[in-house]
Amino acid sequence: MMTFYIIFGCITTIVLLISWAKFNPFLAFLIVSLLTGYMLGIPLTKLSASVQKGIGDTLGSLVIIIGLGAMLGKLVAESGAAQKITQVLMRIFGKKHLQWALMVTGFIVGIPLYYNVGFVLMVPLIFSVVYQYKLPAVYIGIPMLAALSVTHGFLPPHPSPTALVSQLKADMGLTLLYGIMLAIPAIIIAGQLFAKTLRNIRSTPLQTFQPKTIPEAQLPGSLNSFLTALLPVILLTITTIIPFVTTLPENEQSILKFFSDPSIVMLISLLIAIFTLGTQGGRTIKDVMNIFTDAIKDVAPILLIVAGAGILKQVFSDSGVSDIIGESIKNWQIHPLVLGWLIAGLIRICVGSATVAGLTAAGIIGQVIPNLQVNPNLMVLSIGAGSLLFSHVNDSGFWMYKEYFNLSIRDTIKSWSLMETIVSVVGLIGVLIMDFFI
Repeated sequence: MMTFYIIFGCITTIVLLISWAKFNPFLAFLIVSLLTGYMLGIPLTKLSASVQKGIGDTLGSLVIIIGLGAMLGKLVAESGAAQKITQVLMRIFGKKHLQWALMVTGFIVGIPLYYNVGFVLMVPLIFSVVYQYKLPAVYIGIPMLAALSVTHGFLPPHPSPTALVSQLKADMGLTLLYGIMLAIPAIIIAGQLFAKTLRNIRSTPLQTFQPKTIPEAQLPGSLNSFLTALLPVILLTITTIIPFVTTLPENEQSILKFFSDPSIVMLISLLIAIFTLGTQGGRTIKDVMNIFTDAIKDVAPILLIVAGAGILKQVFSDSGVSDIIGESIKNWQIHPLVLGWLIAGLIRICVGSATVAGLTAAGIIGQVIPNLQVNPNLMVLSIGAGSLLFSHVNDSGFWMYKEYFNLSIRDTIKSWSLMETIVSVVGLIGVLIMDFFI
């Protein structure tokens, strides 16, 4: 029983340090993990080794994917490909279905873009539509923001689901395919349908955030924009499906395995994007590399959070706590997927960060996945859905939305917080339904 008190105290302390004391999440993870490791019986002489192993094992498989994903997303935005995708979809859907156009744009562009970057770069597109057609900003904007949120919580190569795939020993390609299947109903319900209840929320977006559009002549082509933005998804999907539709010789299997590795997929996609959206658009290699440098600055903080969560996971593993948790969980009368969602959701509400919530929940439950007899790909999605539950005043995304849309806290909760909660609940329901068939 004392072990559970220590674990509870560990999680509570992390929550208080981040939300109340305003500690940097990485520093909070590091301090609490060291104290927890000592209290759980790890000798002082081995604590440093646990810290280093936790950081190395976690970041070793993620730095390339997250870094390259951020670079690709930034280039898609800076080159005007995101603007071009929006224009094409607006022409296809027409004024009557503007929300659908923005929602699809958010989903397509949100796949390679890190969430905060995606928000800052895509919100001006919402405002351009609002100013042009004189429509309610919240009503028009929520569907796109729902799509960005879903891709952030459910789909690799975003940091949290990518890290969860690694920690829970899931398959990146299958998680992506299942995630897309789950994302579509979540976006439609939380975005398109829920937005109909928000028509009367008044919002006057700040003039500061009026969009700076790239001239039409300088935009990349439509096919180029769509293919480049979606190339990681296309490659991962193809390499995941091939083994199911044909039997390859052993040497070809090894080649396929190499090219299906997410790091290689992201590298190939980025190298192609350097040409299709970079040099072909008139930029020098130096210009493209400067864009990549800015992209790394955007995701550096998230890499440290991932590293901190890796330390906590390793401490739980080295101390034997994971085995104790596993034995206890087996006796709980609750579905493992619901348990993963619930743990992530509670931490999300307390801490605010979806990434911290997802990775902390994975650290608690990850080591006992084999004992739970649950599909690890679905557990990634369940925890990802839980990590989006009820964003409120301790979440930076809450305040970004409030300030950009110039809303009261009450209206922000009525629109943003409820949208995030709907995404989370629909995600859990979808995962449980998929569990019957997979």
